[in-house]
Amino acid sequence: MQTVAVIDYGMGNLHSVAKALEHVGAGKVVVSSDAQVIREADRVVFPGVGAIRDCMAEIKRLGFDSLVREVSVDRPFLGICVGMQALLEHSEENDGVDCIGLFPGQVRFFGKNLVEDGAPLKVPHMGWNEVQQVTDHPLWQGIDDLSRFYFVHSYYIEAGNPAQVVGRGHYGKDFAAALADGSRFAVQFHPEKSHTNGLQLLRNFVNWDGQR
Repeated sequence: MQTVAVIDYGMGNLHSVAKALEHVGAGKVVVSSDAQVIREADRVVFPGVGAIRDCMAEIKRLGFDSLVREVSVDRPFLGICVGMQALLEHSEENDGVDCIGLFPGQVRFFGKNLVEDGAPLKVPHMGWNEVQQVTDHPLWQGIDDLSRFYFVHSYYIEAGNPAQVVGRGHYGKDFAAALADGSRFAVQFHPEKSHTNGLQLLRNFVNWDGQR
């Protein structure tokens, strides 16, 4: 039986992610802050919610920045929400925070005066939004292009390498909703809150061999 480790660094609704993974047949799902348990897992999920400064402080204190670099190379790895943002180089949040740097690019603030067609948009961006599948990827299998997923974020990804953008969203401006590189896949939305489409993405993840 395969093991899926959900990295616990004290940030995020980890148990809802774990329950969703169990629901789609992930096998043994462990929520853990034990580096060895995470190293021994067949797949790794890196969730997160909250302020990036607090997240990165805990990630670095626990040595999980190095651990994430290590375990995301040779097995399927999924970053979710702030877990995705932490994989970028730098975030504007909290007056600027350096992140793990697995994906080139920046995390930008939507702004206080975000407008679409003359109408103001609320920040944070909260609710259902279409995701355009920019390129084919095994994690999109069985999910229609422009399917809707659930988002909660005030900051968005400005990708440094357009070739890594596999999903794109729009909320006042275009942003990277999904990034992929090798065995790494990361999403800005919450698959565990995205009903049928989110569960299908998680199902695809637990069956994915880590190849494009």
